[in-house]
Amino acid sequence: MAEGSDDIQALIALMARLPGLGPRSARRIVLALIRKRGGQMTQLAQLLGSVATSSRECLICGNITDRDECAICIDPARANGEICVVEDVADLWALERGRAFRGRYHVLGGTLSALDEIGPDDLGIPALIDRIRDQRITEVILALNATVDGQTTAHYIAEALEGSGVAVTGLAQGVPIGGELDYLDDGTISAALRARRKL
Repeated sequence: MAEGSDDIQALIALMARLPGLGPRSARRIVLALIRKRGGQMTQLAQLLGSVATSSRECLICGNITDRDECAICIDPARANGEICVVEDVADLWALERGRAFRGRYHVLGGTLSALDEIGPDDLGIPALIDRIRDQRITEVILALNATVDGQTTAHYIAEALEGSGVAVTGLAQGVPIGGELDYLDDGTISAALRARRKL
């Protein structure tokens, strides 16, 4: 069965490697884009090129932005002494969708893992400790995924902050064991944030 040129096949194969997509979904997306290439495909290509050249990590929190510092970090209304620590940018965006948290964030870039030889210095943990020391932080909310590595990382950070005078809390009910924030609905995330508990 003929399925287009080599370029089209390469595009389908590339799309199929994206999270949540397989070969069938990738084919449907590519066909839809080709049918509307005068509008959607051209616009998508331009935006992909723009994002590829302009996106970077926020120098303060690790969020994805097109400037040195993201809109959350430069918003004075969000300087309320609360930092929400997340594993990945997708988790930050999931929490922002719920609109329940109005402080600032810190993206670790992963979790501690002895099997993968990922230690504290491989993550944003030293930068987090520096932020807490240098800024007027009153509470650190550990919004890490409820996995073994996520909870290990949460306990490591809680122990590192012991005696600092900063309240260390974690998400409570609503986040299932083994669950990941990016897959939860907004209501569940909001409830978990409101019901956070001291670690």
